Amino acid sequence: MNYIGKEIDDFKVDALYKNDTITVTKKDMLGHWSILLFYPADFSFICPTELEALEGLYDKFKAAGAEIYSCSEDTKFVHKAWKDASPEIAKIEYPMLADPAGKLARAFDVLNEDSGQAYRGVFIIDPDGVIQSYTINNMGIGRNADEMLRTLEAAQFVREHGDQVCPVNWKPGEKTLKPGLDLVGKL
Repeated sequence: MNYIGKEIDDFKVDALYKNDTITVTKKDMLGHWSILLFYPADFSFICPTELEALEGLYDKFKAAGAEIYSCSEDTKFVHKAWKDASPEIAKIEYPMLADPAGKLARAFDVLNEDSGQAYRGVFIIDPDGVIQSYTINNMGIGRNADEMLRTLEAAQFVREHGDQVCPVNWKPGEKTLKPGLDLVGKL
């Protein structure tokens, strides 16, 4: 299924935010850009490296008007235990969603039913709740936090400047393209 242009469904999940329990819903993701990052499990191997890398760029995501939401099939209590046990995870400032019933992972089609764990999905959601970009990796393939930020910035640029597109490796401030017949065969 293609999720580009699809509005996210309503949902309600518990989350660990800093050291408090909160509830996160679709409504919480509206009005700003959201990065929804699914990962297989707490207390695992690749997952803490990804979550730590995102925390390292969290100020840049916030400056870009985006919130990060990590999500696994663990409970809020397991998230808290992981945060207490791991110096890397203790640094995390963004909400860690708890999806032990797999409802959110199923809604985004990233749940591996056999293992009960989520594949490594990244969904970039615009302020209207519409998916603008997504990637899904198998569980053993880590992702690049810098590329998530770059893709967010490109999605924001295209939303604001609909007559222009971002070429390969584009970063803010670099040249964009304005599609038209004058470019055909010249690139």
